[in-house]
Amino acid sequence: MSTFPECVLLGDIGATNARFALATESVIGPVTTFEVNRFARFTDVVNLFLRDHSDRSRLRHALFAIAAPIDGERCVLTNSPWVIEAAELQAIFGLQAELLNDFAAVANSLPLLGPADLAKLGGGAGDKTSPMAVLGPGTGLGVACLIRRGDKRVVIASEGGHATLAATCDREERIIQDLRQRFGHASAERALSGPGLENIYRAIGAVDKVEIALQNATQITRSALRGECNIAVEALNVFCAFLGSFAGNVALTFDARGGVYIAGGISPRIVDFMRRSQFRVRFEAKGRFQQYLKSIAVHVITHPAAAFIGLKSFLSARS
Repeated sequence: MSTFPECVLLGDIGATNARFALATESVIGPVTTFEVNRFARFTDVVNLFLRDHSDRSRLRHALFAIAAPIDGERCVLTNSPWVIEAAELQAIFGLQAELLNDFAAVANSLPLLGPADLAKLGGGAGDKTSPMAVLGPGTGLGVACLIRRGDKRVVIASEGGHATLAATCDREERIIQDLRQRFGHASAERALSGPGLENIYRAIGAVDKVEIALQNATQITRSALRGECNIAVEALNVFCAFLGSFAGNVALTFDARGGVYIAGGISPRIVDFMRRSQFRVRFEAKGRFQQYLKSIAVHVITHPAAAFIGLKSFLSARS
């Protein structure tokens, strides 16, 4: 694609929701959301969207941000049975499709987000010439970084969410031990995701040998925010503490003095809770590098379509 296509299909594909929009050089159209578990194959949902939203005679290009490592022109979603292949999309729909990691797309949006798109969680103004890191708990845990090389921006995608989860106290170690017993490897994603919040909640019940009643992350979050269940409140506090520690690790790893950004579907709903939690304290609690981290700004991305902004920016930069 040497120039911006007349019309392009953009997609933000996670394990829970698949979102699509049509875009031109000047505008991104309305975003339509589908539940992933309602469709056996990725091509089924693409077909449904195109049937209702597209004049196929104009549509030849697609760019998808996907919650999975990309292997050339093919990927297998980490937390879904879907397989996405560019060759299949070409064969069925006549689409020249490109595949990106979903957090690579979000990272590409960061310079384009304004104050209205963000909720700040402490730190300084940030150095916009330095690396900017983004991470986010949703169905999984994504991590990426945006760096500048002269006039160009370069995105580094990663699978950092699958790094080993670390404890800072005996209580957390017991929670992690429960995760190890259940999963073998206790990755950060096993705690820092929607299913991860459920894992923390169940681990607290197991560690304390108490019966638990809530079932899913939505119920746990709602109960914690309302103060209705002490275990739910502790689970969400532990979640925020783990997230702060992990975000601090990401900041150190990428030298992210341009800022750390929290994306995903969970954090925008718990911003006030995060501000009251140990998140910022744990973000900065890195011994000799506490002052280094104290200056780094952390923002929660509240814009509902940051990935689409990043996808369109990716195409515009190559036009």
